[in-house]
Amino acid sequence: MPYIARGNEPNENRNQTLASTNIDYDYPFELDLDPKGELHKKLLGKVMSCANEAASSISTRFSSWNEIDRTLTAYIDADEAERELNLNDPRKPISIVFPNSYAIMETILSYLIAAFYQDPLFQYEGVGPEDLIGSIMLEKVVDLHCNRHKVCLDLHTLFRDGLSYGIGFVAPTWRKETGFRTVMRETGGVLGMFKQRTKAVEEAVLFEGNALENIDPYLALPDPNVPVHKLQDGEFFGWIERTNYMNLLSKEQTDKDYFNVRYIGVLNSGTTSIYGNDHSERERKWAGQRFDRYHESGASGSKVRGGGSTTRPTDVINMFVKLVPSEWGLGKSEYPEKWLFSVAADAIIIRAKPLDLDHNRFPIASIAPDFDGYSAIPVSRLEMLHGLQKVLDWMFNVHVANVRKTINDMLIYDPYLINSKDINSPEPGKRIRIRQPGWGRPDIARNAVFQLNVNDVTRQNVQDSSWIVQWQQKIGGADDVSMGSLRQGGPERLSSAEFQGTQMGQLSRLGRIARIIGMQAMQDIGMFFAAHTKQLMTEDQYIKISGRWQQTLLDEFGLGEAVKNKGRMKVSPFDLLVNYDVKVRDGSIPGGNFSGVWTQMFETIAKNPELAQKFDLTRIFMHIARNNGAKNVQEFIKTKVMPDEVVQDQAQKGNLVPFNPAGGATGGI
Repeated sequence: MPYIARGNEPNENRNQTLASTNIDYDYPFELDLDPKGELHKKLLGKVMSCANEAASSISTRFSSWNEIDRTLTAYIDADEAERELNLNDPRKPISIVFPNSYAIMETILSYLIAAFYQDPLFQYEGVGPEDLIGSIMLEKVVDLHCNRHKVCLDLHTLFRDGLSYGIGFVAPTWRKETGFRTVMRETGGVLGMFKQRTKAVEEAVLFEGNALENIDPYLALPDPNVPVHKLQDGEFFGWIERTNYMNLLSKEQTDKDYFNVRYIGVLNSGTTSIYGNDHSERERKWAGQRFDRYHESGASGSKVRGGGSTTRPTDVINMFVKLVPSEWGLGKSEYPEKWLFSVAADAIIIRAKPLDLDHNRFPIASIAPDFDGYSAIPVSRLEMLHGLQKVLDWMFNVHVANVRKTINDMLIYDPYLINSKDINSPEPGKRIRIRQPGWGRPDIARNAVFQLNVNDVTRQNVQDSSWIVQWQQKIGGADDVSMGSLRQGGPERLSSAEFQGTQMGQLSRLGRIARIIGMQAMQDIGMFFAAHTKQLMTEDQYIKISGRWQQTLLDEFGLGEAVKNKGRMKVSPFDLLVNYDVKVRDGSIPGGNFSGVWTQMFETIAKNPELAQKFDLTRIFMHIARNNGAKNVQEFIKTKVMPDEVVQDQAQKGNLVPFNPAGGATGGI
């Protein structure tokens, strides 16, 4: 059901509680953002209007997404007869979802992981010659952040959402981890002698870097007036964050952007959002079981998150808005600016600030693998296959039900002559007693019971199901080859040429999906990560002098520096102030880019002296190795290390130039 505006009105008890509470806050930008003030009410109304407009649009897709959730959780509502059957004998099968759509999604997801989970995750190139070393450092620093914050797990969820629901969203963030660090300090001593070492604890920044936050499509609040791949052209984008009061209170303590959080603490109830209700069917389990963290609410049956006696769940609406400050009461400017608002419990603004990011964009990335270029919420691949999935489920379950029925005896008997209790007993080797009217009359007893003929009219369903499975795989782009299975047939149908042709056709379809995702999200995420690193990084970090660009770094900083720092190099925030371009992967996977052809070409060039002079065999070999899955080919290259005596002798002869960081000179023979 679409949302309606009157559902946004807070209850009277909450208003009275806030009106009678006074907490001193120093609000940013000299704005009066007290929950009782007029500016707060004005801003709250505008933000909630944006949320209501977005929720009214995206909620129309929830029913279709629920069907996909049931498909992916193998859930079908059991009727009364099947529930009784399962209660009497849990071993007997009842209706299930035939998980073919799940297998198709897993196949495509596996390809996307192979295409994008390569080191480094994001590649950067300097715009000018002076940007070369800085872009290399930037690439390695971003890769360090991705490993530390497990960005690949967030990308997995993003890809899965895009395939399941047709859309997927992530918010690139700059995460700063603060805490305490145990350090060594020297104390005591006279004139620098007899000092003692002790341990001390100091507060410090433990780590800072880029991270991703997944946005549940059910909780996303996109501008419905722009296509999904043009979110930056919209006037707003928001989402509901499910958190709790304690987390928000900790953020207010450590992050100066937060305020008004203590007002949430005075509310006895109602700290969740009307947009935070759980409309998904993900937590449904087989035979209708569901985790009891939610309770039904309203005629629509949506699940409302509720806390117990010891928890304080709180929903926060985060909303990026492109606004004119003079119209919103936030300044005198007549031109649009991008702001971030956070509203807790649909009633209290706990964050309001201009974004002030160098890239001047909403820090949101989206994917829509099957977008049409116009729709705000396109149809997903699994939704297109859902009709065939329902037919497949019906044919399979009807066959199982018919087999379950036919394996039991279907008897017609005369209860006047046969004891009903004995004939209904399911135990094997049973003895059936004849009632008194049939005693001594075996001819009558033999005719008192006979079995009906049973015909399995659903026997053909199994073969028909295989036919539907094949069509699902063809339409979904995940045939037997991509699933790792060879189709059935004789040797003449499984020739090497046919297999390679089929494989390349399949890889081209999956490669199209990967290239679209690369241009939609991976390029944007790479740009956000680089821009955030340049602008927000404050601490020095160490990177490894290995892998991609290893030789370039050694040439720039010298082998001696690498040995002294054990293969690591310190990077300061000022080293990264360069111009860069994000290099988007082409969607291919290791081993899928004509590896056999490249191997044959390498052998031909190696055997032909004229070709060997024109082509670099080492670089060709490294390309083949990377294409076949080798991540750090440079680690296998031999590095020429000379003894100190030889180095000194060559330096005296002028064959070696000493490394000079100030002058930027490099050494070489």
